[in-house]
Amino acid sequence: MIYPLFLTLHLFAALVFIGTVFFEVLFLESIRQQLPAKVMVLLEQGISRRARQLMPWVLLVLFGAGVGMVWLRYWPLLISPWQSSFGLLLGLKILLAGSVLGHFLWAMWLFRRGHMNARYVQVIHTRVFLHLVAIVLLAKGMFYVSW
Repeated sequence: MIYPLFLTLHLFAALVFIGTVFFEVLFLESIRQQLPAKVMVLLEQGISRRARQLMPWVLLVLFGAGVGMVWLRYWPLLISPWQSSFGLLLGLKILLAGSVLGHFLWAMWLFRRGHMNARYVQVIHTRVFLHLVAIVLLAKGMFYVSW
């Protein structure tokens, strides 16, 4: 009974996180050229402030539910990931998720230190975006790809 709860929490948190990153990368960057610089700065500051408030909780739910799902159902597959395509793809997905978390922690550290600049924002957003695309493909592939 608890696994479906973890799965639902994991999916909703993933929707929020992935949706936010996709919005920032696919929409916000193109909007930049259409708005005056002062308006864009205010918009980015507002989005950034809200993201720094909300995303730690979203990531806590996302990773907490993911760990719960692994603990309840998938641990045996991760002990020997080379034995099944599902285990291997899940392991790769977890590695990429760890990298996303690392990028998030790096960004938070840069913000707290006052070192975050436009270049870091672009690099981190692009890397996280690409990681998330791969994670989504791996998540679907786990159930449809086998060898």
